[in-house]
Amino acid sequence: MSRANDDVEALLREYADLIAISGGDAFKARAYEKAARSVGGHPADIATLGPEGLQEIPGVGRSIAEKIIEYLRTGRIAAVEDTRTAIPAGVRELVAVPALGPRKALVLHQELGITSVDELLDAIRHRRLRDLKGFGEKTEANILHGIRLMQRAGEGRILVSAAMDAAEQVVAELSRLPGCERCAHAGSLRRMRETIGDIDVLVAADRARPFMDALTELPYTAEVIAHGEKKTSVRTAKGLQVDLRVLPPASWGAGLQYFTGSKAHNIRTREIAVRKGLRLSEYGLFHARSGRKITSEREEDVYACLGLPWIPPPLREDRGEIAAALRGDLPELLDDRDIRGDLHTHTDLTDGTAPLDAMVTAAAARGYSYYAVTDHAPGLAMQRMTTEKVLAQREQVRALDREHHGMRLLHGTELNIGPDGELDWPDDFLAGFDLCVASVHSHFTQDRATLTRRILRAVENPYVSVLGHPTTRLIGRRPAIDADFDEIFAACARTGTALEINSHPERLDLDDEHILRAKGYGVRFAVDSDAHATTHLPYLRYGVGTAQRGWLSKDDVINTWPLSRLRRFLRPAH
Repeated sequence: MSRANDDVEALLREYADLIAISGGDAFKARAYEKAARSVGGHPADIATLGPEGLQEIPGVGRSIAEKIIEYLRTGRIAAVEDTRTAIPAGVRELVAVPALGPRKALVLHQELGITSVDELLDAIRHRRLRDLKGFGEKTEANILHGIRLMQRAGEGRILVSAAMDAAEQVVAELSRLPGCERCAHAGSLRRMRETIGDIDVLVAADRARPFMDALTELPYTAEVIAHGEKKTSVRTAKGLQVDLRVLPPASWGAGLQYFTGSKAHNIRTREIAVRKGLRLSEYGLFHARSGRKITSEREEDVYACLGLPWIPPPLREDRGEIAAALRGDLPELLDDRDIRGDLHTHTDLTDGTAPLDAMVTAAAARGYSYYAVTDHAPGLAMQRMTTEKVLAQREQVRALDREHHGMRLLHGTELNIGPDGELDWPDDFLAGFDLCVASVHSHFTQDRATLTRRILRAVENPYVSVLGHPTTRLIGRRPAIDADFDEIFAACARTGTALEINSHPERLDLDDEHILRAKGYGVRFAVDSDAHATTHLPYLRYGVGTAQRGWLSKDDVINTWPLSRLRRFLRPAH
């Protein structure tokens, strides 16, 4: 269920953090971060590559390749373990707290002797952090929020992408068994929640035992939690819990509706059933008095007999979908097939791991009509972008345009929104790009008014077409910035700036609640992958799922539009 790539990526990221904690060379730490991202995003299993093959991965030189070979042979990297021993374990525990970086963790240990999250909480309660240089009341609040994020992440919820990978593998395995009429995942994963607790899998079959036994015998099943006729639960080697239920084929629709949830949505549908003199359960829709079954095999029929159209799973959160369905006002939701192109991607010119031609080829294989390259601008010094480099890339983009099945290429940039809202290049230079994405990448703890002014200044620039990952959050790792997003949404609607729905599973930014609010202002959206590797391009499915949870239709999303309409939006008359 996992490749060696994932384990090595985690170790290299840890090594980069350890270098930063110990005050090592920042560029060395950055090199290991980039190598980690390259290994994680590499399409081939690194266990099948030799030393020369490993060094063909972007960012992996001889030294890093030797460490990877060491891990593949022994299951350990001595340099990582040696560096761990040189740094107090408590400091490493503190680094896991979102909003608390390596340097601050080391200061807390050296100045206050803090070696655990509990000690950190106690120090915050007694206001001991405020006397330290670089700390203050705002820092305390951010650290407390980060601890809450970490504690929630520790409650067993996983990113939607990890859950989807596991669920699809289980569904594929069980679907191959004789007697399987249908098999699908359900629960919060089917509703495309950003994090998932347990993975629910349903099978329609006449006999349950073969499927229950098969789940316990899968090679990645590490622990059998429960093994019964109606439900079997296992834990995978990655710690994910999978719950399997086998339904009679005639009950498939009712069971799928019931186990998809949410609980609040199911309560609403059962209330409608009761008012109609009916009873709804996972086995079907029945007459309450006689017990006669009305329907159960198809989910659409269950809803129809309740007087409702079929409600797409991402909407089933009791946020007005029942009332909208009764009025006939459900939106025709955005679909994966509606996406014509990706407007935010990176290459190895900055912090991506694949060269331009590889990214373009992978995008063309997805059937896109257009594709944008938006590498970072000079404001992020670690990316070492220059005017000369970006202009040379523009020539490459123009040369590759239309070479892949007529797919049009757009040359863009991801600008950094500086502390005062300044952008990396002057307007006369920005005018040469096909589109500009502008994003906040630093100074996340500025006060609310400053952050709001900063973002407003950027979106009011006539050359900024898209506000990238608007809240800057990293799920379970970094909280959203504290800005007045209602004011920002209103400004984006006024200036014609699209809000990005960043599809990376660690971001999903904007989230569904913000999308619902922003839609009310008449804002347009861009669902982008923010791909830093060819393997990241398929992340778009998670952005589409988040857009669906935000009730977005095809017309709300600019990268579903024909290129001529998109160009008018990106480059209005200035």
